[in-house]
Amino acid sequence: MKYRTVVMYMEIGCFVSCLCGWILVCSTLPTEYWTFSEVGSIVLTTSNYYSNLWKDCISDTTGVSDCKDYPSMLALPVFLHACRALAVCAVITGFFGGVLTLIGMKCTKIGGSEIANARVTFAGGITYLVSGFCGMITYSWWANKVITEFLDPNFRAQKFELGAAVFIGWGGSILLISGGTVLSYFSGKEGLPSSSSQKPRRPATYATARTRRTYMLPASSSRVTLGPPLFYEGRKSRTSRAPTKTTRTTRTFSRDDFV
Repeated sequence: MKYRTVVMYMEIGCFVSCLCGWILVCSTLPTEYWTFSEVGSIVLTTSNYYSNLWKDCISDTTGVSDCKDYPSMLALPVFLHACRALAVCAVITGFFGGVLTLIGMKCTKIGGSEIANARVTFAGGITYLVSGFCGMITYSWWANKVITEFLDPNFRAQKFELGAAVFIGWGGSILLISGGTVLSYFSGKEGLPSSSSQKPRRPATYATARTRRTYMLPASSSRVTLGPPLFYEGRKSRTSRAPTKTTRTTRTFSRDDFV
């Protein structure tokens, strides 16, 4: 199997992985079960409290449930504002990552040359990575706050536990990060060649640079022949074929003559 075919199948697998992760992250935003708490107040009656980034809800064993949005946006803590912003950024960047990856993949043939497609795919992989890290920070920060309050003996308010949405978000973020990493590696290897291969090579020279030691040497010891040896060997062989009265010798100069 050719290398291009292997990379194409790898891009398809990474795109499917990232797409599934993005769908999982999107599904957690409208879900109420980010945190939940069960309180048994009266015999045969149990109240369930659960909440998410946008509202608080309550339900009981009779089947009655009610949800209430947060009354004031400015009165909310900074923690909740940051989680909202990161969750929205995860959804937006994941969408644009999917668009860029679809354009640059080898199987779609929408872009231009192979290098241009690889660079577009690399940009899509980086965008998927940003989406995954935004989601991972959101769910990890939320979980850390819930666990800290639950284990704090001095916390007197109602304690909550982690809901199903946090675990779903962790799974989606892991899919985004893993797929984006592999996608960025293979596309960056093809679309962003290393600078060492493009670096011009220095031509070989027949004379070394002057150092302090060469300045201290006498003039007779620092003599350089101007020209490759093969050139003069050819001239010698040519003179041996057609002998003349005069012989050509190699002209040498002292290093000090060029200063």
